[in-house]
Amino acid sequence: MKTPARPVVVLDLDGTLVDSVYQHVVSWQAAFHDVGLHVSSVRIHEAIGMGGDRLVAAVAGDSAEHAVGDEVRRLHDTYFRTGLRTICPLDGAPELVDALVDRGHRVVLASSSEAALVDDLLDIVGIGHRLHAVVTGSDEAASKPSPDLVALAVERGGGGSGVVIGDATWDVESAVAAGLESIGLRSGGVSAERLLAAGAAAVHDGPRDLLEHLDAGLLGTA
Repeated sequence: MKTPARPVVVLDLDGTLVDSVYQHVVSWQAAFHDVGLHVSSVRIHEAIGMGGDRLVAAVAGDSAEHAVGDEVRRLHDTYFRTGLRTICPLDGAPELVDALVDRGHRVVLASSSEAALVDDLLDIVGIGHRLHAVVTGSDEAASKPSPDLVALAVERGGGGSGVVIGDATWDVESAVAAGLESIGLRSGGVSAERLLAAGAAAVHDGPRDLLEHLDAGLLGTA
């Protein structure tokens, strides 16, 4: 009898594989400041993980999106890129990807960031060569928390079942909307309570903690 294929693992990037969430917060806040808007860091942090095409309206309102949305996104990208040298892989991230691939999972990255920035961050974490496919905000798919990105990731991973791993409620909500299970990571600064309330099946402190408990959860060998 043919052994069923292991589920596609859909990985987020910022806050899941690279320690970049707070650099995003600072970059967005500086960008808003430059166009004459003050948005609190807490409000911005809560929105990190959704697509940049949604974030401006989510934290500053539709009027800000219509007036300065494109400029805020441009400024954010400029500020964020100046800080790339300070961004590091999260502890255990490369080893987690290696373990998942070695266990027979097709691992696909799904990030709302644009392709060029995703490439730069993948260079930092050094796991691009281990990925089955990559889906980014440059693809023709609605950004998180829409289910489109993660659904496309599963499709590019060969289809079948899938498990989403991410640090933001938006990752979890996109998984729920796509009919997929998810694992939350606290490495992006979101509490376990919020991730579980959004629909995560389990929460771990970060990639290392998940790696050490792989056999006990959704991605176990049994």
